[in-house]
Amino acid sequence: MFKVANSYCRSTEDRADLAQEIAAQLWRAWPAYDPARNVTTWMYRVALNVAISHLRSTGQRHGHAVPLDEDAHDLADPNTADHEAEQHLRLLQRFIARQAPLDRALLLLYLDERPQREIAEILGISETNVSTKIGRLKQRIRDEL
Repeated sequence: MFKVANSYCRSTEDRADLAQEIAAQLWRAWPAYDPARNVTTWMYRVALNVAISHLRSTGQRHGHAVPLDEDAHDLADPNTADHEAEQHLRLLQRFIARQAPLDRALLLLYLDERPQREIAEILGISETNVSTKIGRLKQRIRDEL
């Protein structure tokens, strides 16, 4: 929940609101959960659907997409001597922030090392489409970074 909220909201307050909305939606949807499905796959799907809906509603209200907050999401240790790795991480964060909601969700799941079959199920697209999109995103990352 928090990983998805952190990826789709800029401010601390918005992230907390989105995480709360995801939790509420998971609670409401729980009676319809099919135990034959992987629970984490189901949870990701609900969380991403709520986040994308939230992004669309806030984007329309504010007239822009909500990027990752560089300061809040800076995973690199500011005291580290490896400035090149730190810079690459920031560039990757900026790249992810500029992506459309579906591509951002795809990258989030890919970086979370989810299998392509699970990514396809969560996003409601084919495994072939997942593979193609990942390949294209990797190429765009190489081109831009």
